Amino acid sequence: MRLTTKGRFAVTAMIDLALRQDNGPVTLAGISQRQEISLSYLEQLFGKLRRHEIVESVRGPGGGYNLARRAEDVTVADIIIAVDEPLDATQCGGKENCHSTEHENGGRCMTHDLWATLNAKMVDYLDSVSLKDLVDQQKQKISEQRVVVMHRNSHAAV
Repeated sequence: MRLTTKGRFAVTAMIDLALRQDNGPVTLAGISQRQEISLSYLEQLFGKLRRHEIVESVRGPGGGYNLARRAEDVTVADIIIAVDEPLDATQCGGKENCHSTEHENGGRCMTHDLWATLNAKMVDYLDSVSLKDLVDQQKQKISEQRVVVMHRNSHAAV
């Protein structure tokens, strides 16, 4: 599987956006600073996400981006596909031309079906995880961290 930084950054940026959009449009500059992702790279990613109607831009003062759909209606697969990230574990990119046509398997390598099945399982899994699932996980982690900090502070005051 070749899930590059493009896919990881897009998912990370979308989680950041979904966590903060209740306060109005989220700026790419803010996401860039919080997630340490280049602003120009985010601009490219969000252009693709906008064309796939996953985010919408808000112009003017106080502008930025909002989700174009509800977080539960956006899957990780949607995000990765929108930014043109290949989800392919085959050597041939799914073209079945791993070997020359004179080869006894007609161009397919012996493990082609294995990797093609893995591709399908990856897409199925990423399609089963919504942006809301990831946001809820982050909110849970933030909540747990606050409890730990409050617990430590209460012991320090004793």
